[in-house]
Amino acid sequence: MTGRHATQQRLSMRKLAAAVVTAGLFFGGMGAAMAAPENKLVLRTPGAALIGTYQWQSTSKAPSGLHVKGALRDEAPRDGHNSYLRYKVEGYSWRQITGVQRKSIKVDKVFYDGAVLKTKEVRLQVCLDRGSFRPDSCSTERLFARR
Repeated sequence: MTGRHATQQRLSMRKLAAAVVTAGLFFGGMGAAMAAPENKLVLRTPGAALIGTYQWQSTSKAPSGLHVKGALRDEAPRDGHNSYLRYKVEGYSWRQITGVQRKSIKVDKVFYDGAVLKTKEVRLQVCLDRGSFRPDSCSTERLFARR
């Protein structure tokens, strides 16, 4: 009986190891499938840029909007002008995140409409504040729309 007991014990250990590996692959794959993909984001105008990534937050996560991570950069440090990021969430007016002269600032923000569960549109634009006598220099406005 000792030989038979040892054989059964080895089979049980193999089944346990197989179950652990299977569970690890299942949950690892599930985590990879649930992670939202991050997309590259580059908005540029002469003297200023926003370089980073964006992704739409899940509607089950509050707030549910466009999540932008990156750096708002002053790319012409000797010109004496500030950079800023303009943003507009559907139904609201334009707002801005102001940069710092001769530096980069970290941007980690979710743009959302607090009145709805699912924000559908966000517009972004990078600008260079050229003072009161000359118009600001801005990148092309970029529309992010969720389906």
